[in-house]
Amino acid sequence: MIEKVRKILGLRSRKTGNKLILSVEKLESRVALLENGRLEEYSVERKSSRNIVGSIYKGKVKNIEMGLKAMFVDIGFEKNAFLHFWDAIPAALDSGIEEIDRRTNKRPRKRITVKDIPSIYPEEIDRRTNKRPRKRITVKDIPSIYPVGSDVIVQVTKGPIGTKGPRVTTNLSFAGRYLVLMPFSDRSGISRKIENPKERERLRKVVRELDMPEGVGVIIRTVGEGQRARYFVRDLRFLLDQWAKVEQAIRENPAPCRLFEEPDLVERTVRDFLTEEIEEVVCDDRASTERMSEMIGQISRRARNRVHFYDGAAPIFETYGVQKQIDDAFHRQVWLKCGGYIVIDETEALVAIDVNTGRNKGGRDVEKTILQTNLEAADEIARQLRLRNIGGLIISDFIDMKSRKDQQAVYSLMKERLNRDKARTHVLPISQLGLMEMTRQRAQESLSESIYQNCPYCGGRGVVKTSMTTSVELHRTLNTVMRKYQDSIHEFRVILNPDVLKRLKEEDEELLVELERRYAGRLMFRGDPTFHHEKFLITDANTGSELKP
Repeated sequence: MIEKVRKILGLRSRKTGNKLILSVEKLESRVALLENGRLEEYSVERKSSRNIVGSIYKGKVKNIEMGLKAMFVDIGFEKNAFLHFWDAIPAALDSGIEEIDRRTNKRPRKRITVKDIPSIYPEEIDRRTNKRPRKRITVKDIPSIYPVGSDVIVQVTKGPIGTKGPRVTTNLSFAGRYLVLMPFSDRSGISRKIENPKERERLRKVVRELDMPEGVGVIIRTVGEGQRARYFVRDLRFLLDQWAKVEQAIRENPAPCRLFEEPDLVERTVRDFLTEEIEEVVCDDRASTERMSEMIGQISRRARNRVHFYDGAAPIFETYGVQKQIDDAFHRQVWLKCGGYIVIDETEALVAIDVNTGRNKGGRDVEKTILQTNLEAADEIARQLRLRNIGGLIISDFIDMKSRKDQQAVYSLMKERLNRDKARTHVLPISQLGLMEMTRQRAQESLSESIYQNCPYCGGRGVVKTSMTTSVELHRTLNTVMRKYQDSIHEFRVILNPDVLKRLKEEDEELLVELERRYAGRLMFRGDPTFHHEKFLITDANTGSELKP
């Protein structure tokens, strides 16, 4: 079905013509992933606000909230970090990997015990015995393991968003090129996104043959598919060196302090994006280009030839057509090729996406027109989620389809496109109301929240009161003020926005004259273009003092 859908939409294979475009400036760095010239992923990092997700800190427990089943940890930020009790228990839940016992190739039977809780001094963890534990850890044990005032080693899983501090976990992990190292876990596994049975069996053998310290686990990342064993050995050595430095910092530095900082955008790009599908990497900063070439050279000398320095006169994003796509993609209304469009509204509780046929009126076959619009919308929605880094609860209102087969086609395409998303996603089939519900991991603020701020004019509402509404409120306020001061003040000056003043002169003049007669006063008006459309000021014309109702 997916192949048929891809043919309807004209989607080509994403394994050809893919490029990474990097723009490195003094204040910010930007990375764009182009697939056949189409912008698919976009990341921005500013020097003043580095991404802290993945960074490791030595913190101090400040207070424990039993009602929330969480504790707040001081890691040196203005807002204390939030550590839920479940995030303080060693990882024992399914995490999207197939678990491998490196000794027996069977699923490990060892149960989680207090001895397995990450200590602030890793050498104190007793891993010499493999006896059956006496006590199973629950959330009730956490306050006694981490009392107020105790030190705790945590890793940021979600950066500060709005007024909330970062969210952290005690289950540390270090992401490498092909592996993820888990220093406090005996589990090892393979990403479930690697589906080939023969390849999975080969990688199981690679995992079992890796020379790792006892009590340390690894996960083979999706990008490790098809890679030689020596690449994993090299990656493991690098990650173990990183962990050794963190261990030393744990012993030497008092809390709160940072023990490990997640690499910058350029380095993360090489680590996470540069796969065999990327044909070319172009960067407009010579120092960053050389740094990438050196990093890639450690992995594959041949891959260094894919990295190029751009020294053209025009901005690199303009040359490769990235900037125009960014400008078009971040509007509230996004047009589809078929003539339909989607409308994206981010609210505090959820993200609402509405699908409309727009100019796509189609021919006689209405159902085919609706299906085409919904398919293109599903493809664009999955793309927009990555581009804008939208997270949380997402509700998509597709155009009603009578055929369950058509609904399944849209759902299947959405799932297929979300498989490419590095953030965790969960999507449900289209409901009877035509709604598709999904969630997407929210590790940091969306791109719109980090780039834009609420309009100081409308306060983020996107609308302002009409001139008539402001005129009504002004007439009501004048009636109160003139009655209040009718014995002491006889000349009133009103300062307001010129658009509202125009409305008063053209349509409401008789009402103002009536007010003057009723209270034996005189009204004088002055337009001020700096005044908010909804604001007006009533003063004593002689003294200039403000008059309030």
